[in-house]
Amino acid sequence: MATTDERTCPARSRQCPYGRVVSRTLASAAPTPKAMAEADVAQAAEELYGEDVLGGSPYGGVKSHQVVAARETVVAGRTGYLVRWRVATGVGPGGHVQSLVFPSPSGTEQPVTVRFAFDAGPGGPPLSLMDEITRGIRPVGSATGGGVGSSIAPGG
Repeated sequence: MATTDERTCPARSRQCPYGRVVSRTLASAAPTPKAMAEADVAQAAEELYGEDVLGGSPYGGVKSHQVVAARETVVAGRTGYLVRWRVATGVGPGGHVQSLVFPSPSGTEQPVTVRFAFDAGPGGPPLSLMDEITRGIRPVGSATGGGVGSSIAPGG
């Protein structure tokens, strides 16, 4: 999922969204959601703000980071863990990257990761939206919604 507003990337290589959210199952040998999230956030930062699949570097690469949040959280009725970094990039205002890891509510216990990348500076989504999206994640078939085709956008 990405914001609909885009602008020229800071390194002027192509168009970039102000915010992205990606979810997938996670293959990890780490023993806990905390350890998985701590390892995954570094990979997420590099994938989202470092070199892209075409070999370009639309943000000038990740130069440094600061941990701004690290805590347990409940997602879809399961206890998970999130790590949020403030990332400094080679070009532009940088951004915030978060890795949220929790056991699948489908009963398989396969870890799920939700990666967030919100650009800092004008146009970037508010960080509170990361928490709002997290609260909106529901298991497939739950009485409150959730699953493929369901909206996790802010209510209004």
